Amino acid sequence: METKIKVISVNISEKKGTIKKPVKSINLTSTGVEGDAHSGPWNRMLSLLAAESIDKFAKEANRNIEFGEFAENISTEGMLLHKSKPLDKFYNDSVELEVTQIGKKCHGTNCQIFQEIGNCVMPKEGIFARVLKQGIVKDGDEFTYKPRIIKTKVITLSDRAFNGFYKDKSGKIIEKRINDFWIENNRLSETDYTLIPDDAEQLKKAVNDAVDSNFDFIFTTGGTGIGPKDITPDIIEPMLHKEIPGIMDLIRMKYGANKPAALISRSIAGLIGQTQIYCLPGSTKAVNEYMDEILKTVEHSLYMIHQLDLH
Repeated sequence: METKIKVISVNISEKKGTIKKPVKSINLTSTGVEGDAHSGPWNRMLSLLAAESIDKFAKEANRNIEFGEFAENISTEGMLLHKSKPLDKFYNDSVELEVTQIGKKCHGTNCQIFQEIGNCVMPKEGIFARVLKQGIVKDGDEFTYKPRIIKTKVITLSDRAFNGFYKDKSGKIIEKRINDFWIENNRLSETDYTLIPDDAEQLKKAVNDAVDSNFDFIFTTGGTGIGPKDITPDIIEPMLHKEIPGIMDLIRMKYGANKPAALISRSIAGLIGQTQIYCLPGSTKAVNEYMDEILKTVEHSLYMIHQLDLH
């Protein structure tokens, strides 16, 4: 799903807290707009605001608003920019931008519009981005908007399910839970499902293939117990670049308080590169319990991995 937007003004200010003035073009560097007061090695190095938002505010305030008065670097038309999400992209042949934040806290004492009218549109409808590809942007340029698709790999390990003795339910529960979660959070997502036997080499290959294909998440189900064929943590742990012990410890303690058998699970979570991996037990009940807790943190973790501080 791609949308075209048009640049209708590019704007610069030399001091923070002042309106930006339209210029013929801006040079986007690794730290934002060259010569702009807000540029720097942080998430809000570059700001954008839709003309649709400006026009709506102007009507409500009964005041003409010039481009740059809300301190946006790039004024656009063609879509409501605040409907985008962090990690979405805007690009053309010259530059590429990645959305880092939607809106911001308004510092009213440093905002000329707020001081005059008592309100401002940037806190709710302005967006911020970082520069992935440097270049020149000017009035009349066109950008393509490309929403980030969150990719999840689901791997079920089970000799019996693989050999057709029963249908895998746990992997399908994970698929549904993760898809429903991203729908509820207005994000595009896709999942890929694989069923394998309890085999170390097949597990390694499935995980490595997912990492190489830039999946954001990998969920495995099965093989986290202490039986002779329970191999998942033994294979995954050496592959991790960083372990995330807290969430699995919490789940074991929370559900183990009423069901001590849950404490025997060797479930594990961590990072392989920029891919999060969660190794869950095989029972459907346990999978739902684990997903209840894991889904509380996955979006925040995704942003942390990509160096977005959205506290």
